[in-house]
Amino acid sequence: MLITADRVLVGSGTYLADGAVLVDGDTVAAVGPRREVAARAAPDVPHLDHAGTLLPGLVDAHVHLAFDGGPDPVATLRAAPDGTLLADMRGRAARLLRGGVTTARDLGDRGGLAFRLAAEVRDGRTPGPRLVAAGTPVTTVGGHCHFLGGEVTGEAGVRDLVRREVAAGAGVVKVMATGGGLTKDGPPTHRSQFTAAELAALVEEAHAAGVPVAAHAHGADGIAAAVEAGVDTLEHCTWLTADGLDYRPDVVERIVARGIAVCPTVSPHWRLLPRLFGAERAHAVFALVRRMADAGVRLVAGTDAGVQRAGFDGLAQALTFYAHLGLPHATILDMATSHAADALGLGATTGRIAPGLRADLLLVDGDPLADLAALRDVRAVFAAGRRHDVDGGGT
Repeated sequence: MLITADRVLVGSGTYLADGAVLVDGDTVAAVGPRREVAARAAPDVPHLDHAGTLLPGLVDAHVHLAFDGGPDPVATLRAAPDGTLLADMRGRAARLLRGGVTTARDLGDRGGLAFRLAAEVRDGRTPGPRLVAAGTPVTTVGGHCHFLGGEVTGEAGVRDLVRREVAAGAGVVKVMATGGGLTKDGPPTHRSQFTAAELAALVEEAHAAGVPVAAHAHGADGIAAAVEAGVDTLEHCTWLTADGLDYRPDVVERIVARGIAVCPTVSPHWRLLPRLFGAERAHAVFALVRRMADAGVRLVAGTDAGVQRAGFDGLAQALTFYAHLGLPHATILDMATSHAADALGLGATTGRIAPGLRADLLLVDGDPLADLAALRDVRAVFAAGRRHDVDGGGT
């Protein structure tokens, strides 16, 4: 297929005006000025001409397809048999795709259902984004998200679960380095769950298998421990303590030096947070995200879709949080495309529009570099070259 558009995003903040992309199967064959690329296309190649913007498909680096985004996602999960849950997960994956997400990282499900869904998407049996799935997250006995089945004790238990998840198809290992609010009967959100030796064993085991590690880490102590253990991404990274917040510049320096990406997991409804948690505390957490950005931390976009108030069509809305912090739109788009793809280990295959990469593409009305709201006006999504039209154009 030949796709032409008023603007093609070909680099960070860089448009090619009146550009074109030639897609051959699941791959981008050529990118360039309309006339030059059109001359390379065979006469019978379908042509889609769009008066808007063509950009890389979006990446949501933190979702939970097993959760429904309702008021009590844990209760809903527990009540659903596997067959029902998998069917619901298919629907949620389709919603991600309709919102322009062509790659998503699922960071915790039950019974390996995300592995099954990833295979269905890969084989073309189910519409959805490419999924990088963690499977069962590693946690302590009674720890955060223990109900997903990943309770372990000691270094041997940690290593055994990592091996089993990798063998089942994990493209990332998820460790609950601290507690979390979703687990009502678990440890406090700020509290660390693993010893330094256990975290080191987990990272060593995962890296030996060639699989990266994502650490759920709210507490300042847990963040520091995860960084020392050598994790690849930090999820949430809110710097909580029992008494408030403890931003640690020395730890941030190590995050930057080691190239660890941080996914702040911003809800599409982030504007509600001051009302839910108190204005002073919410704005203090917001300010720490900007402080990390200013320090050179590589931030990537993720919504935590599936938890309370986080649906599967909200990435575009969540990105407005970073505009609120004053980050340039070009940087924000990088966070949801090339930077996120790099953080997931997929930078050589997606996240950019370039010859030889997967044809993961998004057509929107308007100019997202000028107005991020344009990302909500989706006209068509291409996932590995397969076209998915969006009825009515919106999301």
